Amino acid sequence: MTPIIADLDWNKWKDLWLDPSIRLQFGLLLGLIALVFVLTKITKPLFITLSKQENSSDFKKLIWGNITRMVAPLYLLTACLIAVALVERFSLSSKELIRPFTSVAGAWAVYRMISGFIKSRAWLRLIAVLAFGLAALHSFGLLDTTVELLSLLAFNVGDRRISILDILNGGVILLILLWGSSLLGTSAEKKIRNFPHLPPSLQVLLAKIMRVILVFVSFAIALSTIGLDLSSFAILGGAIGVGIGFGLQKVVSNLVSGLILLLDRSIKPGDVIEIDGTYGWINSLRARYASVITRDGKEHLIPNEDLITNRVINWSFSDRNVRVRVPIGISYNANPRKAIELCLDAANSTNRTLRNPPPKCLLTGFGDNSVDLELRFWIDDPSNGVGNVRSEVLLAIWDRLQEAGIEIPFPQRDINISGLSPKIMSALKEEIESPDKQGN
Repeated sequence: MTPIIADLDWNKWKDLWLDPSIRLQFGLLLGLIALVFVLTKITKPLFITLSKQENSSDFKKLIWGNITRMVAPLYLLTACLIAVALVERFSLSSKELIRPFTSVAGAWAVYRMISGFIKSRAWLRLIAVLAFGLAALHSFGLLDTTVELLSLLAFNVGDRRISILDILNGGVILLILLWGSSLLGTSAEKKIRNFPHLPPSLQVLLAKIMRVILVFVSFAIALSTIGLDLSSFAILGGAIGVGIGFGLQKVVSNLVSGLILLLDRSIKPGDVIEIDGTYGWINSLRARYASVITRDGKEHLIPNEDLITNRVINWSFSDRNVRVRVPIGISYNANPRKAIELCLDAANSTNRTLRNPPPKCLLTGFGDNSVDLELRFWIDDPSNGVGNVRSEVLLAIWDRLQEAGIEIPFPQRDINISGLSPKIMSALKEEIESPDKQGN
């Protein structure tokens, strides 16, 4: 037998188990668990059905869904409270099993209630540690002692004495306020988007301002609960401002550039832009960057400062209609009027080509190897891509020119070789013109 096992006082545990109140409480706990299990199996399907009703609003579905999650912990907590009342009614000791189990059941109920509104795993882990940690301290009778110890550990900030307990309380209040401000910000953003008369850029700006105000108010309330005078942070705020000016220059520049973009509405969500070879549409405007999604599905995070300082092509700034230019070359032996007619017919054969204004095809010059034409047509959906519609039109032009027997030339060069003997020239000519040798 190991020393640890040998040192255990088995008689004490035996006497504890022989205590009638302990056995009564243990039996009550088993009965409570069995009762909660049966009640959950019977009633939970009813709540699931209520949470999935099609005619119910989203809010009602959310409420019934959260109630469904809390069926088991609420049943267990209620049963434990009834058991505690019964134990006290009959003057039995309830410190050993019932009360600690009740604390754990309460922590479980709180955790399940909050987890219905919070989806972040990091937040849920933090809440679980706090809830079950407090339950454990209460179960072992250490909660009051811990509170007193945290209140004794303090330091002075000016004339204000701040304890560790005050900081923890302020932190918990701050977390609750930040969570609430996040919910309010999301709700306010949805409400703002329901105003069709507001442009998208102004909607994004108002949503950002609302979130910043809510976060600032949350920090102010949390600091005031600790007892700090907010006016004392004026000097600290000035120092932070200087630090930001030197150390976070790029970050601040991107933030200011983002505000400028939102105010002047030069770039807004949904616009099709081209910058530094990147062609795509604005998915969202954030505080520091703009999200641009290209045709191949890549999402580019472009700093707001680049959108201000660099040259940006906004294909849909004032008008979503975009003119596409397609250069074409035909042989000098072809009829350019016939080729222009075929090019216009090819442009009108595509679905994305606008009929008003109509396509135009112009003769732009006489090149070294071809008669140069340029087909110009309009589209109203540049977000669907420009290269694909240009390719579609070129294929249609190719088919029509081939059917009409119009040659599309390519660069050619005539090579004259001088200074060779007639015998060598004859051999080279025979080598070039021989069909058998050309096939090898």
